[in-house]
Amino acid sequence: MSANESEPWLDQRTAGTPQDTVEQALAAARPGGETIVIAEESSTANLRWAGNTLTTNGVAATRSLTVIAIDRRSDGTAGVGTVTRSGVTQGQVEDLVREAEKAAAEASAAQDAADLVARDAAARDAGGWSAAPSATDFGVFRSFSTQLGDTLRAAEAAGRKLYGFAEHGVSSTFLGTSAGVRARYDQPTGRLELNAKSADLTRSAWAGTATRDFAGVDVAALDAGLAERLSWQSRRLDLPAGRYETLLPPTAVADLLTYLYWSAGARDAGEGRTVFSAPGGGTRVGERLSPMALDLYSDPAYPGLECAPFVVAHASGRDSSVFDNGLAAPAGRWISAGTLSALHSSRYSAGLTGLPVTPSVDNLILSAPGASASLEQMIASTKRGLLVTCLWYIRLVDPQTLLLTGLTRDGVYLVEEGEVSGVVNNFRFNESPVAMLSRVLEAGATEKTLPREWGDYFNRAAMPPLRVEAFNMSSVSQAS
Repeated sequence: MSANESEPWLDQRTAGTPQDTVEQALAAARPGGETIVIAEESSTANLRWAGNTLTTNGVAATRSLTVIAIDRRSDGTAGVGTVTRSGVTQGQVEDLVREAEKAAAEASAAQDAADLVARDAAARDAGGWSAAPSATDFGVFRSFSTQLGDTLRAAEAAGRKLYGFAEHGVSSTFLGTSAGVRARYDQPTGRLELNAKSADLTRSAWAGTATRDFAGVDVAALDAGLAERLSWQSRRLDLPAGRYETLLPPTAVADLLTYLYWSAGARDAGEGRTVFSAPGGGTRVGERLSPMALDLYSDPAYPGLECAPFVVAHASGRDSSVFDNGLAAPAGRWISAGTLSALHSSRYSAGLTGLPVTPSVDNLILSAPGASASLEQMIASTKRGLLVTCLWYIRLVDPQTLLLTGLTRDGVYLVEEGEVSGVVNNFRFNESPVAMLSRVLEAGATEKTLPREWGDYFNRAAMPPLRVEAFNMSSVSQAS
């Protein structure tokens, strides 16, 4: 879709505003029925380049409507019916509500049935319910695109080839319920990925960053770092598989700990399914996971990583519940001073496990109090070890230990006596992020970062570089 095109169903004459659509759907519900409505409007813009030349760009807009109907029954149970559609016009809203109500009447009893969140227990609407949805366009790239053009020309002159993309999106979510909740949040999300290759395409280096608005993104500085890494690859060394002291940059730490976070559900832990299950029953909440005083937490108000401060659940899951829609989702501290302190849960799964209600939040931060070292300073203090650029193709091997496998990519370097001595072969790793926390030797300063593997799904993270003892490079990989 070009920058000047728009979907016909986004025409306000037929679709109405998201707020109007929410109110129309709630009004169309059968008398006495309970209904949850989620209207979302999103827009995206992107730039792509290859071989130092801009290749494509585009913008797009989408709108979706989710209606969740609750069928309360005389035996105290409730059925849930959920219907989601894109491009719903005003004339189609009532039909969508009827469809959801029919599905609810035919559904089996919902295990997580509960009262809807009351208006006075819901998160405050900080976004301003009545304001128009936020949107993005190519204007977000105005200063960035000038920098990018200069950087592409400089790379061409220096004999480097740059590949990559920049994308930005804004999603406005409007949540309304028959219990009186009205909550709205506008979520900007952006990322830049930059890959540099030597002129003969035999050497490759990668950098990425997450951003809310592309203000302050320094593409020239990223390219300078990539040029240095390409120079490190002028000397090649082969190393065997084994356990190595390893420096993990913030992006690699984010990929590993994001998987840990996704796996830290209260219900699965309470049922003995995960690494957070205690032998003999219960969970490991209260157990020390790291000798270092590391804090792992989520905070919807964290500067630069702001996200929705309330629950938005299109469907129920192991630790999510449609009945929790609108529930306040405050900061959650998952690991405190190295000790597991909470697992994310819905009201239902918290009741099953006896743990506090702690909804998941769409960001993740790891910090070590007092840590201030940069990755460069940690390299300088390394006698001998590996420096990883990033990880990819991460997959779960064993949920009971959270053993993950994956590959290194775009440069693994040998550090000797405080200096990078050359690039080595790539590896497949087998490592549990939980076990890894017990072997952290040093943590640096926390900084906002982009998880390379999970950036499509989860890109609001702040992590420090870590020095890890005996990181398991389980086999040599031919991946580039």
